[in-house]
Formats: sequence, C-alpha cells, structure tokens
Amino acid sequence: MKRVARVAIIGMGSVGSSYAFALLNQGITEEIVLIDLNTAKAEGDAMDLNHGLPFAPSSTKIWFGEYSDCKDADLVVICAGANQKPGETRLDLVDKNTRIFKEIVDSVMGSGFDGIFLIATNPVDILSYAVWKFSGLPKERVIGSGTILDTARFRFLLGEYFDVDPRNVHAYIIGEHGDTELPVWSHADIAGMKIGEWAKKKNDFKPEELDTIFLNVRDAAYHIIERKGATYYGIAMGLVRLTKAVLGNENSVLTVSAFLQGEYGQEDLYIGVPAIVNRNGIKEIVELDLSPEERERFANSAGILKDILEKAMEPY
Repeated sequence: MKRVARVAIIGMGSVGSSYAFALLNQGITEEIVLIDLNTAKAEGDAMDLNHGLPFAPSSTKIWFGEYSDCKDADLVVICAGANQKPGETRLDLVDKNTRIFKEIVDSVMGSGFDGIFLIATNPVDILSYAVWKFSGLPKERVIGSGTILDTARFRFLLGEYFDVDPRNVHAYIIGEHGDTELPVWSHADIAGMKIGEWAKKKNDFKPEELDTIFLNVRDAAYHIIERKGATYYGIAMGLVRLTKAVLGNENSVLTVSAFLQGEYGQEDLYIGVPAIVNRNGIKEIVELDLSPEERERFANSAGILKDILEKAMEPY
C-alpha cells in the first residue's frame, strides 16, 4: 500500500490555522489533521478548509482529530501555547509553555508517533530542547522553526533596500529567535556579490542604514504585535517551506533551531543555525566561518539561552 504523507497540527490559533491554509494552498501533503483543546474551533477550521478544496492545487484529506491520529503522522507541528502579548519578550513565555508542552508531547508519544516534530511556539529554542527531552526522539527529528522567519525578514528588507528580488538575496540571521539574534554580514551576498560590493553601486548608501535594517528585522515581531496583536502569516509560510523540505527530501539549507554538539563552539542547546533539512530531519549543521565579532555575539546569544534553559528544565 502506498504511504500517505500526513501532517498533524497541534494548536489551531492564528499560526496553526494560517499554516494549515498555506499548506492546503501549496498542495504539500495528502492528509492534514487539526488538533486543539477547543474541538469546535478545530472542527470549524476543518470544515472551512475543506470547502476550499475545489480550488486547491491537489487533493488533500483534512479533518479535526485527536492525539491518536499522530501515530501515522510524518510530521507533528506544534503551534499551541500561550501567545506573546504586547510588551512581553519571547522568553517571558518559558514557564507557561514548557508546562503545556510536557502534556502535549506525552500525548503525542503515547499514540506511538515515530516521525518528526516541528516546533513553532515561542520561545522556540527552549521549547525545541524541551520536546527533544520529553519525546526521547533523536535530536535530528526535533526541529524548531528557529530563525527561518528572521532570515526571511532580513532577505526581504535587504531586497527592498537594494531593489533586488529577496529570493536572490542570500543572508542569514542566526542565534536565539529573539532579542540576542545576529546578522551574519560576513556571508551576506546578492547574486554571489558581497553586500559591501552592492553598497558601492548605491549612490546614496549610508553604512548605518544596514544597522537599521537589522534592528527592523530583530524588532519586527514587536512592531507587528503592536499593530495587529500577533504575527502569523510569515511564520506559517516558513513552516510550509520546512514541511516541503522534509516531505520532499530536499536537502535544503534553512536556518532552523537545531541541537548543537560542539558546532560553533556550543553544545547541549537548540539554537538558530543554517542546517540541511531532508526526510530524516536535520541531516547536517552548516558551520559558517564567522567573524570574531559574530562569534562573540553568537556565544552571548547561546549563553543567555543556556541560563534560561537550565531554569526551564529544572522541574523535569
């Protein structure tokens, strides 16, 4: 019998429902299971999405389900948890969401699940580590969305600034998905040309404008939350990109939250770095040769995450 690709989404809030919608629109998977404590919401989303099937690029079976449906899932994507409120940092959510995640992961693993976890909830680096610990799965099969969205924001803003399609901008944001993240300027390029070379072609270029671009990337979530209460479209599309890389066995390089074992001089933590993603999860960490300043900033980001991680995992 042909194996059917199934994605189970846990948490049908703004991110979960936007992800399901984007997944359906791109025809990435054959089955989508929606799971939420609020069963009426999950059922309503399933009905609504099914009504769009005649317009979808491919046939997809969608239903609201239970944790038992995770047994045959290739991917379980966790979007559940408390949201970041205006004025709150992602790290303020640690205790609340770690407790929620313990229950979720126990329920998923209780179904007999043996696939790949994808974590979108914040603080994503801490919660990815928690899922790895709680699930007992190999580290390569627990992937956090990491700095995939920050990197997309970075590419978009650089593309806008230099008037180039952002898909032709190659630049990474690494570190914590949060206030201590950093841009890897030393490896940023457009069409193989370093950003510094592109800057020379721009008549009104001012070096400080690049700093402003990074600050707008780092603080983007705060600006969006201020205006509309939450961010969800960008991350939903990032999750679809990750799903495609896994189910399509693409060996794509994406900036995910991955477990480090000595890479970048760090170990025993999940943090945003470029990694090769395929059907088995994280195939390999891509270790960039960072500048001394970038190395220092990355170590600082890792140090802050480790301190929080220690406290978060203490009760477990």
